[in-house]
Amino acid sequence: MMANVDGAYDCVAKTPLGDQKGVFTVISSGNSFHGTFAGMMGSLDVDEGKVDGDKLSWKMNMTLPMPMTMECEAVVDGDTINGTMQLGAFGAAGFSGTRRK
Repeated sequence: MMANVDGAYDCVAKTPLGDQKGVFTVISSGNSFHGTFAGMMGSLDVDEGKVDGDKLSWKMNMTLPMPMTMECEAVVDGDTINGTMQLGAFGAAGFSGTRRK
């Protein structure tokens, strides 16, 4: 059975630049998904979004404050999401969030 990963999640990412709040939107279609991560740095589109049960993996291309492709993965458990974003030379940032009702 497919997990219900769809929704808008209020997230906080622990980055080298401090806590970054954002809203992560997931719209799945079979074993793929699209969406956005909208936060203080603007809105980033999900690229290559994949769904594997309750696991998500995707990339986001950031342009500010510097060009970088972030590789991300997360697990949805009920109404919570927890994951990591690989920030190139800056290492990994963990993030967590709660699905809006």
